[in-house]
Amino acid sequence: MSETRARTPAGQRILAAAGKLFYDRGITAVGVDLIAEHSGLTKRTLYNQFGSKEHLVTAYLTERDQRWRSLVHATVDACDDPVAAVTAPFDALRTWSRTNTRGCAFINALAELPDPAHPAHRIAADQKHWLLHLFRQLATAAGCDRPVALATRLLVLHEGALATQPLALDTLAESTDLARGLVRASRRRGARGDARR
Repeated sequence: MSETRARTPAGQRILAAAGKLFYDRGITAVGVDLIAEHSGLTKRTLYNQFGSKEHLVTAYLTERDQRWRSLVHATVDACDDPVAAVTAPFDALRTWSRTNTRGCAFINALAELPDPAHPAHRIAADQKHWLLHLFRQLATAAGCDRPVALATRLLVLHEGALATQPLALDTLAESTDLARGLVRASRRRGARGDARR
């Protein structure tokens, strides 16, 4: 509903306030009264714009997902080398993490909204499936051996770096190094397989 139509200025203000609150405090901890207060608008306006908190949560995750995918695609597109492109999502994550320090909003949403039928749960799950598919596509384009298995390993490293982010550990640097090592090893295996053909 709300995520597919053009946003009014009031809708943008509500979504911006809700997004910050949901990310900083958690989806279930934030009520519509607090969102209305932080947006400077009324609850009535919030309901007129979004219909329900569920729709607002869905719009929040949809908008966040679109921004993340745009950043990842831009980072991939900036790579001259298809091998470097395979780990570009890790570089995108470093950029993203400069202003998003509480870990992954999608992992958080999956934990807070465990019902697979919830529309926001579906958006969060789809974001993870999309990244797995992207890793597989990039690994295939780079000529990596066993791209499906490699994509799964890259996703685990990527998500692990995200999950440990709130602990103020720089696991992203190590995860990125490990990811690049996996890609290099996969390329060597792929090259040996090509040589035997």
